[in-house]
Amino acid sequence: MSVSQSEFRAAVLDPAAPVPEGLLDDQARPAGRRFSVYRNNVAVSLTEAMHQAFPVITKLLGSQNMDGLAGIYLRQHPPSSPLMMFYGESFPEFLADTEQLAHLGYLPDVARLELALRRSYHAADSQPITPDALAALPPEDLMQARLGFAPTMQLIRSDWPIHAIWRFNTEDGAPKPQPGAQDVLITRPEFDPSPHLLPPGGFDWITAMQAGQTIGQAFEATTTRTPEFDLGATLALLLQGSAITSVTIERPET
Repeated sequence: MSVSQSEFRAAVLDPAAPVPEGLLDDQARPAGRRFSVYRNNVAVSLTEAMHQAFPVITKLLGSQNMDGLAGIYLRQHPPSSPLMMFYGESFPEFLADTEQLAHLGYLPDVARLELALRRSYHAADSQPITPDALAALPPEDLMQARLGFAPTMQLIRSDWPIHAIWRFNTEDGAPKPQPGAQDVLITRPEFDPSPHLLPPGGFDWITAMQAGQTIGQAFEATTTRTPEFDLGATLALLLQGSAITSVTIERPET
């Protein structure tokens, strides 16, 4: 009697499941205890992967609670890739759908932030422009410029103070989070990505730029909604984070 792949996977991820019938070891003997050891090792490895992928979520919930949550998650969402750097992509949605955590509404967005940091870390390298490339442009050319962005750049919009929550749980002496929505820019100027709090309107302006608008078009649209938008501060964050990779100017034909 052969064991299907789905039966094997279900048994591996569920410690309460019996050893599948017909499962033999390399000497054609019933797997029994060896399978139990293997199953335990898989569960431990996946749980540790979740701790490493979501250290702030682990700190917020406590290590023991994270162990239990990871056990439920891995049974509902088994790995679809042998590369553990991709495991946990659906974890924010899982947290949002977990009724027992409904009173901690910020958890899914904190998990999204941690996922974005991981995506930035594993993203492809690129060559950033120098600040002089923008500073040397006449104002009229600057407003006609379109920007290209590094694959390492990530954006997160949240109704919660996720940047403050992340800082409070990763940096000594960081201030206690205060209620309020926060938009976060993640850049990777060297080897490790870092999150930055965007000024009001920054998220909308960068999103418009990603959609192909010129600096001037995106600025006009953003200031219509957010008159206090600070273009200089947003550009400084992008340049300091090596997030801009190209500047293209399309002058109108005469």
